[in-house]
Amino acid sequence: MKTLILISLLAFANPLNAQEVLDTIYANEHKNVVLFFPEPIRQGIVGAPNFVFTYNREKEQHFGLVQARPGGESNLLVLTKDGRVYSYILKYRKQLGRLNHFVAGSESIGTERPIAIRQEPDGKVLDSIAKRREYFERFCSYLLKTKNERLATKRKRSIKLQLQRMAYNGDVTYLVMQVSNNSNIDFEVDYLKVYSIAGTKKKKASHQKLEMLPIHRYQMPTLIKKGESKRFVYVLPKFVLAKGEHLVVELHESRGHRKIVLSDR
Repeated sequence: MKTLILISLLAFANPLNAQEVLDTIYANEHKNVVLFFPEPIRQGIVGAPNFVFTYNREKEQHFGLVQARPGGESNLLVLTKDGRVYSYILKYRKQLGRLNHFVAGSESIGTERPIAIRQEPDGKVLDSIAKRREYFERFCSYLLKTKNERLATKRKRSIKLQLQRMAYNGDVTYLVMQVSNNSNIDFEVDYLKVYSIAGTKKKKASHQKLEMLPIHRYQMPTLIKKGESKRFVYVLPKFVLAKGEHLVVELHESRGHRKIVLSDR
């Protein structure tokens, strides 16, 4: 018996939209540029690592934040809960004339709709996202079995955060890390964030801190019991730190005040 599998693709409501000039959003590393959509954001994707689009993945919200570092232009694709698709050009600009963008539903370039693809009984169809996730899982598992290098270590209040390896594969960067709890109290993880930082805090004009959002987390712990150590992998879009830039990892405790900030320099 043949099986029907639903996949999603973009169907443009008006074929002329594909030829229209997209609006441009200007952003920098010093201010948040806010986009307000008529429906909650379901997914947001940027095309280059020098731009970041942040939105709440756990609780539906109508707005997202854009930040940027100096570099070439890119694009932003946003899908909202009602299936509408929005697309913009992203450019870096030192001076911003507009910080808030209120998006009308009429600005949508089209809608996302499911279509059916027929699969033969002996075939196996996986969409590209599932295949990519499966590859991440295999490569992360391999990295955790290899010898670590201990690139940087930070200890605070009997909690040790260690960056053990940084590996590149295709368009992805893998960070192998370990958290050790040598205290007498369990450590419940609130969140872990990774930043690239250019310049120093002493020179505020040149100090730039940009969060790098993970595209996958492998064996990321939510709790490290006293006396335990947990290794995990953060998967990020590929980045290469330029001269004067360094990597910072921040680990925060949930329902507690412990915070560990690890720098690779």
